[in-house]
Amino acid sequence: MRNTWIIILREIKERVASRSFVLFSIFGPLIILGLIYLMFKFGGSESEKWNVLITDKAGILDNKLLAHPDANVSYSFANDYIEHTDFAAGKRYQKFDAIVEINEKVLSNKIAYVFYRNKPSFNLQTKVQYQVERRLEEVMIKQFTTLSVEKFREIKQPLKFNFRNVYDPYDQTSDIRTWVGFFFGTIILVFIALFGMTILRSVTSEKSNRIVEVLLASVKPRQLLVGKMTGIGIAAFIQFILWILVIGVGLYLMRAFLFPSIYDPSAMNVVQLTDSGKIMSVQEKLYEGNTFNAIVDLVYERVNFSVMLTFFLLFFIGGYLFYGSFFAAIGSTVGTENDGQQFVLPILLILSLSAYAGYYTVANPESELAFWLHFIPFTSPVVVMVKLTYGYANGEAYQIWLSLIILLLSAIICLSIASKLYKNGILQFGHRLRLKHIFQWLRIK
Repeated sequence: MRNTWIIILREIKERVASRSFVLFSIFGPLIILGLIYLMFKFGGSESEKWNVLITDKAGILDNKLLAHPDANVSYSFANDYIEHTDFAAGKRYQKFDAIVEINEKVLSNKIAYVFYRNKPSFNLQTKVQYQVERRLEEVMIKQFTTLSVEKFREIKQPLKFNFRNVYDPYDQTSDIRTWVGFFFGTIILVFIALFGMTILRSVTSEKSNRIVEVLLASVKPRQLLVGKMTGIGIAAFIQFILWILVIGVGLYLMRAFLFPSIYDPSAMNVVQLTDSGKIMSVQEKLYEGNTFNAIVDLVYERVNFSVMLTFFLLFFIGGYLFYGSFFAAIGSTVGTENDGQQFVLPILLILSLSAYAGYYTVANPESELAFWLHFIPFTSPVVVMVKLTYGYANGEAYQIWLSLIILLLSAIICLSIASKLYKNGILQFGHRLRLKHIFQWLRIK
């Protein structure tokens, strides 16, 4: 046990002191923070043109919406109800990009539905919501002139807009939170690939320069393998903690200084905003701020980072042990370093397919294939992260733990196989690796 700890400490010191570790620990999270900043800054600034049809059977809007035309959005009115299926397939409606349903209950329930053909930017979504809501406010003020202040405030609650794809009316694939899960899963795969390659290079390097012969004179092969993988894994964990700290501090500073309380209407100075009409009205200021609300709300409000980070760590550990055993087995059995590079390509291909499995789950979360990918150890780390953002129905939470157990059991089996290959192949040199060598070394006790 003492020898194993010595090897673990040696690997940790060697990795942490390397220049690549320091640079990746600093610039990796800074690059991610930069990408997040760009999403906040420009996430809704696209210039688009939208042709919108408003169905208003009750005539609440009186075929009026804007006092002056909008450069990006043009509105037409239909004094009848139109099914979203008719809008999706009807030839007469193909010139319209979206349909807004205004029914007779909108003044009381504050809900309108927007069915679109192609999802608009956050900026355009907020603009349509603001313009329709402002017109409805004009109607309510004109209609209710004898209301008390309390009642007026009650009816002036924000209008809830539900944007839905006309070809996906139940909104099964548009939840932006799923991309957060895909991001977490992809980070797991990136860390596994980086530190898996570190295991491979470390094993092949020690084997090629014959240092392993000196090490095996004082430690057992299993101790050397366990110490190496554990030390490199702890180094990966340290780097991950550094990423969390840097990104966490960066998000806090962005929230405090770069994107302040303009996103919080309760923190606005209403007197200042409405002073003499020299600046935008309260609603217009809120509209400008809401350009980024969806992304900011996603990062700061809608993602449960405590749950995501907990399972991120668990599935990273399981995935690292599972895939790391393959890298260690390859490094210990190849006869030359060139052989190692060739045999690592299939593993990298599997990691790429695992990333695609996560993308597939984003688009098809309820498919039978996504269900099975959830339990396959090669793909479960990224698929589980995506499924977490969707949430598990009552009685289905066991699936995530079952997936984790399968991953850990698979890792133990693969580590056992890798340990036997490491023991029997680490001192073999100058050969071309073939399957018969692997089967032969597996039979040796």
